[in-house]
Amino acid sequence: MPQYETATVRSSVRIPLTFPDGYRADAQVFTFHGLADGAEHLALALGEVRGTPLVRLHSECLTGDVFGSDRCDCGPQLRESVERISTAGGYLLYLRQEGRGIGLYNKLDAYALQDSGLDTYQANTALGLPEDGRDYTAAAQMLSALGATRVQLLSNNPDKAGQLADLGIEVAERVPTGVHLSDSNVHYLRTKAGGTALTLGHGIELLPVGA
Repeated sequence: MPQYETATVRSSVRIPLTFPDGYRADAQVFTFHGLADGAEHLALALGEVRGTPLVRLHSECLTGDVFGSDRCDCGPQLRESVERISTAGGYLLYLRQEGRGIGLYNKLDAYALQDSGLDTYQANTALGLPEDGRDYTAAAQMLSALGATRVQLLSNNPDKAGQLADLGIEVAERVPTGVHLSDSNVHYLRTKAGGTALTLGHGIELLPVGA
């Protein structure tokens, strides 16, 4: 059995979403009591939730989600996920895990090291930080509180599926996201696709920019 405390829904509120390209969706946004890490994570219910919901664990990325940075693919993945989940019915969990869990300032420091030639994982370790410091215990608590203990996981990252399974959430299927490639993020995505000794590859196939 999973070794964590039960979380409960704290509140929910309806919020209309509008993206820069004009796409609109309605979300029922849930907050929680008792999350393991004490962070203010959110769950957005999108579409008609029934059966085995489509679920995305999306780690907060201020630069990509808010400012549209092309150094990563986070903003386009967020936009894609909201539309796909709205169609299928499910939840987007917006997790306060900036920089794969290292925080905003450390992420920007890692960007500076990447500019000198290190890849995204090497930059983290050069700062004495984990390649990926994310723990999905709170995500499992949120899904359990919502009654979503069997899910389809919208992700290219096998570690997310593995952690959820270890935490008692059955991943019936892992559904890949699209590949949002640009001149600015191609090195980042190639690193994610290949992985490292400590980080499993994301299993994405990269085509040339513009293909």
